[in-house]
Amino acid sequence: MSPLMQAPMSTSILEHPRITRSYFFPRADTPDEIFFVNSGDARLACAYHVHDPEAHTLVHFHGNGEVVADYIPWMADLLAGFGLNSFFVEYRGYGGSTGCPGLVSMLDDVDAVVDAIDQPVERIFAFGRSVGSLYALELAHRHPEIAGLVLESGIADVLERVLLRVSPSDLNTTFDDVQRETRRYFNHEAKLADFRKPLLIMHALRDHLVDVSHARRMHAWSSSYQKRLAIFEQGDHNSIFEANRTEYLRDLRLFLTLHARQR
Repeated sequence: MSPLMQAPMSTSILEHPRITRSYFFPRADTPDEIFFVNSGDARLACAYHVHDPEAHTLVHFHGNGEVVADYIPWMADLLAGFGLNSFFVEYRGYGGSTGCPGLVSMLDDVDAVVDAIDQPVERIFAFGRSVGSLYALELAHRHPEIAGLVLESGIADVLERVLLRVSPSDLNTTFDDVQRETRRYFNHEAKLADFRKPLLIMHALRDHLVDVSHARRMHAWSSSYQKRLAIFEQGDHNSIFEANRTEYLRDLRLFLTLHARQR
């Protein structure tokens, strides 16, 4: 077992209800067609669009204020145009999923998703936007043989983000305890240093929620043999796609189609 994942997840202070209420904002919207995935005590209401059974699949983890339904059908259609299948992961408590979201408990859901896709992991891309970057990176950490990893508006320092919304005293604990738990489960520097496959990082220069230094840190930490950092001049955290549609799609298409051809 990885040294990053040694403690029982249910005991983590990062599962405190105060963090969950401050960090996750579930909505009930669901896509028309749901692909259910059982993971532990939760049933995840995902969406799975198969363009070609032999094609690569992009596994998409959305932001904390979004739901899978926000990406269906337009992004599934876009990815099919790239020649890819797509799997959109719904979080616990979001959309039609059961359970309660939690920073740490949701890490194990990545294995349930990989099992549900039921294809060689070498034909899987992981894509994470904003808080979804935590889970895309976890998928890459647990399955380092995947085809590639895309982090959009991603988070380098989870401790920094947590402490923006809660204080250790809110959790009836100490800074050292929060820091220790965050490093145990979300040591992104170590995870990126271990991941050698292709990496694309995309971020808006003027992101007002997760500043661009997060992207630059993750790029610097990465040991990927083929990595790219794309910083977009226009837009911010929630408008990065619309404000940079042409450049965004160019970079994403090039990355996915190039590495889907490499076997």
